[in-house]
Amino acid sequence: MAVEPTLEQRKVIYRARRGLKELDIYFDPYVRQYYLQADADEQAIFAELIEQEDPDLLDWFMAVSIPPNKTMQDLIQKMKQLKHGDLK
Repeated sequence: MAVEPTLEQRKVIYRARRGLKELDIYFDPYVRQYYLQADADEQAIFAELIEQEDPDLLDWFMAVSIPPNKTMQDLIQKMKQLKHGDLK
């Protein structure tokens, strides 16, 4: 049974579309497969993540620099593992 997103979840999903291929390859699979089933804490971290500037996000996903907090760093790692086939 599909989960119907709330208005706030739909806004987050829409904002996750970056239009930057280097980010969309991580954001799109996460949104499609995990976001709606994630707990409230993870959804909040994802909402915080997508509010960041694209250059910062690129640096974090490419491991050029470290995100401002551990929970955001953990979510980025999860998204990278999803893209590269380590999560089912």
